[in-house]
Amino acid sequence: MNKRSYHIVVALLLYLTASLPGVAQSLRYAGGGSMGDNKFQLVYELTGARSAGGIVPPAIDGAKCIYASGAEKIGESSSVVVVNRKVVENTSSGTYRYTLTYKAEKTGRLKVGVAQATANGHKVTAPGLTVVVSGHVQRGPSIAQQVAAMSGGPVNMADPFTQTANKPISNKDLYVRIEMSKPKVYEQQAVVCTIKLYTKFPIRPEIIPLKQPSFTGFLIEEIQNVGQVNIENVGGQNYYTAVLKKCILYPQQSGTLTINSGEFDITPVQRDVYVGLNSAIAVPHDTKLRVKSNSASVHILPLPNPRPAGFTGAVGSFSVKTQVSPAQLKTFQPATFTYVVTGSGNIKYIKAPDVKFPKEFDTYDPQNKINTSAEGNDVRGTVTFTYQFIPQYVGKFKIPASDFVYFNPGTGRYETIHVPELTLDVAKGAGKPSSHYKKMQDMMTDINALHKGDLNVSRQHSYYIAQPGYWLWFLVPALLLAAVVVYCRKLLRERADVKLMRTKRASKLAQKRLKRAKKYMAASDANAFYAEVLNATWGYLGDKLTIPVSELSKDNIDSELEKYGVDADLRTATLELLDKCEFAQYAPQLASGDLKTVFDQAASLMDRLESVKRKKNIAQS
Repeated sequence: MNKRSYHIVVALLLYLTASLPGVAQSLRYAGGGSMGDNKFQLVYELTGARSAGGIVPPAIDGAKCIYASGAEKIGESSSVVVVNRKVVENTSSGTYRYTLTYKAEKTGRLKVGVAQATANGHKVTAPGLTVVVSGHVQRGPSIAQQVAAMSGGPVNMADPFTQTANKPISNKDLYVRIEMSKPKVYEQQAVVCTIKLYTKFPIRPEIIPLKQPSFTGFLIEEIQNVGQVNIENVGGQNYYTAVLKKCILYPQQSGTLTINSGEFDITPVQRDVYVGLNSAIAVPHDTKLRVKSNSASVHILPLPNPRPAGFTGAVGSFSVKTQVSPAQLKTFQPATFTYVVTGSGNIKYIKAPDVKFPKEFDTYDPQNKINTSAEGNDVRGTVTFTYQFIPQYVGKFKIPASDFVYFNPGTGRYETIHVPELTLDVAKGAGKPSSHYKKMQDMMTDINALHKGDLNVSRQHSYYIAQPGYWLWFLVPALLLAAVVVYCRKLLRERADVKLMRTKRASKLAQKRLKRAKKYMAASDANAFYAEVLNATWGYLGDKLTIPVSELSKDNIDSELEKYGVDADLRTATLELLDKCEFAQYAPQLASGDLKTVFDQAASLMDRLESVKRKKNIAQS
C-alpha cells in the first residue's frame, strides 16, 4: 500500500437543536476523528434507553460508510421512586455507543445527514453536522485488499477491521494489571491498590471474577469508583481501560506482602468481516476469555523504635479538639466530654484515649462515632469519642492534660499533640445523688463509736506445738510453694513452645473476631462483616494448624486438615466458606445468601474443627 500524506480533520458544526428536555431518550454526536487511509470515524451515543436497536448511518455526500457497529452498551443507571416506604416505580436505562467508519472520496466541507436509531421501540434522531476533510484523497486498493491488509496488522482499538475473530487475542491486546500506588510504605500507612483492565477490544459489561486477588496482611477500605471507561496510552498504543476494583490497603505487619493474582471471565467483542464489492461489514462476535492478572508486592517498613509512651497505633496526619458541654456544670446532672480526632490515615482504627476524670465524678464507658470517606489515596474524616459523666460534688475540678501521639509517614517521625488541662467549675444542682455518691457517704459514717465499760480481757496460756494445727502452718505453705513452682515451670515450657501457644489462643481470638462480625451483621455492614469473618477464619486456621502467614493458603490448609484426620466433608465446607467470604467481599454485587447464614456456618465450622482437634489430642494421649 502506497504512503499518503494527508490529514482528515473532523469539525463539529451543529445546525439543528438537540431533543426536547422532557424526552427521556436522546441520540447525540459524541466525537470522531481521522483514522488514516482516507477514513474517519463518527461516534454517536444513545442515552436513557432500556433497549436499543441498530443505527441508520447518516448519508454524507462525498464519503461512504464502510462500517456501522451495533449498539454497544457502555453504561447503566437505575432510578427508584418510593412513596410511603413502598417502591412504586423501579426503572433502569442504559447508555449505548454506535461507531461509524466512513471513507472519504473528496476533500472539503462534507454535510452529514441526520442519524437515526431505535430506542425502546421508538425512533430517535441526532441532528446533522458538517465535517471538514483536508489533504489529498487518493484512490487506494480495493475494499477486499484493504480489509485483508488491516486484519493482518496489529490490533487498533479505533479500527474494527483489525479486530477480526480469526485473530487470536494476545496478552498485549487485553490484560488485567494489579497496580500499587507506592512500592514502599510503613505499617498502617495507606497504599492504593487498583485492579485495572486494559483492552483494545470493546468489552461486554459482564466481567466475572473467578478468583479474587488475596489481600492477606492488609485491612481493606473500598473506593466506589469502578466501572468508568477511559482511554489511556501505554507504550505508544491506545487502550480502553476500566477499574475493576480499587481499594485502600493498610498493612498490618512489616516485610514484603504480596497480592496474589486473580482470574476473571471477560467477553471481548471481535469482528466477523464480510467483504462486498464496494464495502465491508464487521459484525460483532463475542469471545469468551479467561484472563489472569499479575501479582504485586509492596515492601512494608516497621514503625521506628523506640515507640513513645502514649502511642496506640495511629498512623497518618491528625488534629485533636476537645469540648465539655454544657458550659455550666451542676451536681447530679449529666455532662459530656467530647474528644474529636480529625485527619487522614487509619482513623477508623484509632483507640479511645484514656481520659482521667476526677474521682468525684460518676463516669461511663466512652462511645465513638466515625464519619469517614475514602478519598484520593487515603481515608479522611473524623472520629468522635464521647465520655458521659455526672459530677457528685460542688467545687473546682480538673481533667489532667494528655498527649495524642501518632506516627506521620510524611515526616517519618512520631508527632505529639498536647491536649491542655481543663478546669471544671461545678455548681449545686437539683436531683438525687447516684449510688456512687451514696457509697462515698456511707464510707464516712460506717465507723461505730468506742466501746465503754469493762472488756473482761484475761490472759490465757496455751501451747500449740503439740497440736496438728501448729504443723499445718508449716506444711500447707510448703505444699503451696511446691505447687507454684511446678505450675510456673509448666507455664514456662508452654510459653517457650510457640506452636502450642498459637494453638491455644486460636479459638479465643476467632471468637472475638466473630463477635465483631456479629455487630457488623446487626448494622447490615456487609463489607465489614465479610472482612471480619474472613479474618477470623484465616486466623483461626493459621493458628490452630500452626501454619506460618507466608505459607497460609487453601491448599496448605486442606493438606493440614487431612493430616489431623478431618473428614473430606468438613474440609470441603471450610474451603467453601473461605471462597464464599472472599467472593462476597470483593464482588458484593454478585454475592448470594444472608449474613446470618454465613455467620452460623463460620461458628459451626470452628466448633466442629475444635471437636476434631480435641479427639485427636485424646487419642494421642
